[in-house]
Amino acid sequence: MKKITIASIFFLIFGFMGVSAVLAAGPSSINLGTAGDFVILTKTGISTTGTTSVVGNIGVSPAEATYITGFSLDLPAASSYSTSSLVTGKVYAPSYAVPTPANISTAVSDMETAYTDGAGRTNPTATELGAGNIGGLTIAPGLYKWGTGVTIPTDVTLSGSSNDVWIFQIAQNLDISSAKKVILSGGARANNIFWVVAGQTTIGTNATFNGNILDQTAIVLNTGATLNGRALAQTAVTLDANAVTLPSGSSSITPVVTVTSTSTSSNNSGGSSSNSNVSSSSNSGDSITATSVTTNSEEGCSNGNIFNTVTGAKCVNNSVVAQGCSNGNVFSTATGLKCTNNSVVAQGCSNGNVFNILTGARCTNYVAQANQFNFGTTTLKDGSRGEAVMELQRFLNVKLNLGLVIDGKLGPKTIAVIKQWQTDNGLVSDGLVGNKTKTMMNLMSQ
Repeated sequence: MKKITIASIFFLIFGFMGVSAVLAAGPSSINLGTAGDFVILTKTGISTTGTTSVVGNIGVSPAEATYITGFSLDLPAASSYSTSSLVTGKVYAPSYAVPTPANISTAVSDMETAYTDGAGRTNPTATELGAGNIGGLTIAPGLYKWGTGVTIPTDVTLSGSSNDVWIFQIAQNLDISSAKKVILSGGARANNIFWVVAGQTTIGTNATFNGNILDQTAIVLNTGATLNGRALAQTAVTLDANAVTLPSGSSSITPVVTVTSTSTSSNNSGGSSSNSNVSSSSNSGDSITATSVTTNSEEGCSNGNIFNTVTGAKCVNNSVVAQGCSNGNVFSTATGLKCTNNSVVAQGCSNGNVFNILTGARCTNYVAQANQFNFGTTTLKDGSRGEAVMELQRFLNVKLNLGLVIDGKLGPKTIAVIKQWQTDNGLVSDGLVGNKTKTMMNLMSQ
C-alpha cells in the first residue's frame, strides 16, 4: 500500500483551488467601493501645475468643479462629466448633470468607509517597524502599524505574489524622499497595497510610489513624482507635473454600471440586439453598481444617441442617425451593431491601426508586417518622434483600448500608459521603450 504524504493531502485539498488562492498572504483587501473607480478623489479640491498626466477618472465632492484647477476643464452643456487634455478619463463634480451628484457623493462616502476600515484593522504583523523609517527594507505582505509618521529616505521593496495584500496604518505623516522608489517584486501589485494615513502624504520630487493612498488629510506630489495607484484624500490633492495612473487590476476608467432595465434594439441593417440586465466588466478589478437614469439629460443619451452608451437602453431623445454611427464607423460606438452608413475604412481603422479600436477586428488597410509592429532600432523616450512612436501608440491602443492620439509624439500621456503596460507585464516601469520592452510587445502582438 502506498503511503499518503502530507504533500499529497495538500494537493488533494487545494490543488483544484489554484496555487494563487492557497499562497495568498497578508490581510484581506480593503473594499474601496465606488471610490475604486477614481484614480484621484477628494473632498475639497484637486490642483495641478506643469504638464501632468492622469490615467483614470478624477472627482471632487462636496467642493464644486471650480476647486479642480489647472486642468482647463471642458464641460459640454447638460453633461454629467467634463474632460481635460491632461486626463485620460472623466472628471466629475457635484454640480454636473445627473446621475453625477448622487454617484460622486456615494464615492466619497465609500472612500471614508474604506479609510475607517483600513485604520481599524487589528492584529498587526508588526508595529513601529524600523521606528518609522522603512527605507532600505524588504517588506512581506501583512498589516503594519505605526503610532508615529513613516519616512522612506531610501528605496523600499514590497515583495510578494500578485494576490498578496499590504496595509500600512500610519498615525501621522507619510513622506518619501526625492528620487526614491517604492519597488514591487515577485509579482506584487499596486492595486493590493493600501497606505492608510492620518496625516499628510508627500511624494518627493521625481519619486516613484506604488499603492492606494487613503489619506484623512492631504496628498501632495512634488515635481515629477509618479504614482501608480490611487490618491484618495479627505481634503485635497496637489500635483506638479506628475504621472498618476490607475493601478493594474482596477476598475475600468469608465465606471462600471449594472443595468436593471430590459430593451431590444435593431440596427439600421435590420439586425437586433437584446439587452437584459446588461452589466459591463472591468479588467478583473473592483466593480460598482448604479441605477440607470432614464431622463433625456443623462450622460449616455447625449449628442442624439439612439442607444445609451452607458446602459445600452434605448434613448427617448434620439435623432434619426445615432452619434455612434457618425464619422463612417462600421460598427456603432454606442451599440456595437453594424452601421449602414459606413465608409470603406472605419474610424476605428484610421491612422494605420493594426486592429480596429472599436471592434477589435484586424484592419484591412494596415500596410506594415501582418503580425509585427515596427518600433524602430533606437530606444524611444520622452521627446521621441516619428513613425516608430506611431507604431508604439497603435500597439498601446490595441492592448489597452485607451484611444491614444496617433500623433507620433512621445509625451507625458503616452509615457504614463507605457509605464502602466510595463508594470502589468513585469518590466521595469521607466517609460523607456528599449529592446526588452520592444521584444515583449512584439511577442504579445503575435
